[in-house]
Amino acid sequence: MIPSSDIQRLLEIMAALRTPGTGCPWDLEQTFASIAPYTLEEAYEVVDAIERGDLADLRDELGDLLLQVVFHARMAEEQGAFAFPDVVEAINRKLVRRHPHVFGSAKNLSPEEVKGLWDEIKQQEKAERRALREKLGAPIEPHDSGFLGGIPPVLPALTRAQKLTAKAAKVGFDWPEAAQVIDKIHEELEEVKEATSSHSRDKIEDEIGDLIFAVTNLARHFDIDPETALRRTNAKFERRFRAIESALEKQSKTLDDASLEEMEQLWVEAKRAEREPPAS
Repeated sequence: MIPSSDIQRLLEIMAALRTPGTGCPWDLEQTFASIAPYTLEEAYEVVDAIERGDLADLRDELGDLLLQVVFHARMAEEQGAFAFPDVVEAINRKLVRRHPHVFGSAKNLSPEEVKGLWDEIKQQEKAERRALREKLGAPIEPHDSGFLGGIPPVLPALTRAQKLTAKAAKVGFDWPEAAQVIDKIHEELEEVKEATSSHSRDKIEDEIGDLIFAVTNLARHFDIDPETALRRTNAKFERRFRAIESALEKQSKTLDDASLEEMEQLWVEAKRAEREPPAS
């Protein structure tokens, strides 16, 4: 595959947008921190396009995400830290290093052996980064230390919970059976009930957090991504709620006009309609 010259054009456009005096006022006032939320948003929009199976939209969303990479690289270049070619070189080097079974002497590995090798190399890279930070006098953040280090705190909480439990499981700190996790969920739910009687918001929040963490652990035991599962449920809730609105409109009613009992009945009907096959 021959790299497109269009990437150079994109870099030139970004440089023009960030040129003082002639560039875009909005782009010029941005920082790494101010752009970070947009980076996350664009990543989620890529996922959304994938889940909808919209390849035309995926093309555009991937372009938006690429712009975020170029934007951050341009700001780093302005500070003399690194530039876009350095970003490309870093990922090229990492991919080659983490795939010795493709680019090196390790051949004919099973998928399980590949994953084990990948994890081993990542641990080596982590140790090297820590040594470099110590040499440069850079602070070592708590989330970078210990066996669980390297799992970014900015990840969505469900995703981070899954990664934390998956990593702990590698050294045997895990429930062997999914049934044991289900028992733990029941235990946590009882603790939520007890916390509600205390009327302490902090206590209730703490116990609900434990409950969600246990449910996330259960999802991992079944190799289910909790973020994806919850997004599916969110979409299902929206779909059924829109069915309630539609049914009420046919009755010349609004949501405010309907009682809870009416809405619950329409919810049950929407749920039943989804589960029953359409009449032939």
